[in-house]
Amino acid sequence: MAEINNCFEFKRAYTVLISTGRSAASIREMLDVLKEVSAGSVFHHTYQYFMKAHHLSYTNDFAQWAGESLEERALSERLSSIDPFEFSSIEELRKKIVQTIEEFLEEFPTPRRVFPGDEFYFNETLSFVYPVGIRVTNLNEFFHALKTVDGQCIYYHFYEARTRLEHSMDDFSMWIEHGLGEKALAEEIRNIDLFMHTTEGIRNRLIGIIQERLLEGGLS
Repeated sequence: MAEINNCFEFKRAYTVLISTGRSAASIREMLDVLKEVSAGSVFHHTYQYFMKAHHLSYTNDFAQWAGESLEERALSERLSSIDPFEFSSIEELRKKIVQTIEEFLEEFPTPRRVFPGDEFYFNETLSFVYPVGIRVTNLNEFFHALKTVDGQCIYYHFYEARTRLEHSMDDFSMWIEHGLGEKALAEEIRNIDLFMHTTEGIRNRLIGIIQERLLEGGLS
């Protein structure tokens, strides 16, 4: 986590993709594996979905597969309506996804199977967090750093922080509020809709919001 003082240190998470050896060719198969697969795999396919160049129409890998490979639009929409950041644990999130799929299968008991090669492959990741060598002490420095840091830094501090810190705050707004005393700016950052942007979209929104604040107050 970023220290709550006048210095913010950017970090990133380097991830290594690991196959679980489990796959699914239908919704029923997905449901069976989902009940047994590791919490790390559930985390990868939900929270870490935002780390990738994802489709804005979906909010997790399960929804994307249901919509793109199975063409089960109704299920895809239901899965995409699940906000992973509303849950206090991976197991609660898993339970909600399982419940959503089970309810769908009650309505549509004979879902289609995908063509060979379009199966869903359950993966997980091994993550290593390390500083990238960039420290800032004021909003102007932070603004310029945002333009150049790796997208993985944005993901780590803006998305993953919400699960790492077990609350709805991201590292950026937390430092801006408590380190710089900019509460209004911090709240504006927290109000950014995570689901409406890619990681690069989040970067651009942050840059725009902070640039406006710098122009208003001449902060440095």
